[in-house]
Amino acid sequence: MSSYAELREECWLANRRLPELGLADLTFGNVSVIDRGRGVFAIKPSGVEYQKLTPDDLVLLDLEGKVVEGKFRPSSDTPTHRRLLQAFVGIRAIVHTHSRNATAFAQAGRAIPCLGTTHADYFYGEVPVTRPMTESEVASAYEAETGNVIVERFAGLNPEEMPAVLVHGHAPFVWGPSGAKAIETALALEIVAEMALKTLQINPAASPISSHLLNKHFKRKHGGGAYYGQPG
Repeated sequence: MSSYAELREECWLANRRLPELGLADLTFGNVSVIDRGRGVFAIKPSGVEYQKLTPDDLVLLDLEGKVVEGKFRPSSDTPTHRRLLQAFVGIRAIVHTHSRNATAFAQAGRAIPCLGTTHADYFYGEVPVTRPMTESEVASAYEAETGNVIVERFAGLNPEEMPAVLVHGHAPFVWGPSGAKAIETALALEIVAEMALKTLQINPAASPISSHLLNKHFKRKHGGGAYYGQPG
């Protein structure tokens, strides 16, 4: 048995949740989960249907991109995941989807504004969008450069307070401390994207919520002063 059985199981369960939650059409999406102590991450193999996926199908790689275990080719988005896992050392899991409403904002090149408290419960402000990628970035190491433009966009931002980004013209990447939490946040992103889209249809002049309301809702769930939910 693989010595990475628990890592495979966590990553497999998270990947299986994508279609169950309506976050993935066809095979558009993937999840990676890292074992920080061993410097190895698991990721969905490229093009494999979620319903047919097993824990043993997952590909394990180190942070240099070397395959540690696996019989399949890893997701084509692996270099993006690897770059984010290298840069954002406080996270353990990454979810990439083409969920429809969040992707619509990415395609429009527009950040998702924080228009209400549902958004503020998960994201500390507007969900940012990257700049468009250059021709040379797309033509060279496209997936690695996708990771680089995300890291560039997060200069001055805390990835643990803003656990999502929209890649301009592409789709969202979301992350978290576990596969399950990253999936939850990916679902929350899709929900708030749909809410923002409908809000802007009803009132195109809708403004973001106040900073004091944003602070209250985000910080009651996150950080040392959090009091939402049960202890432990």
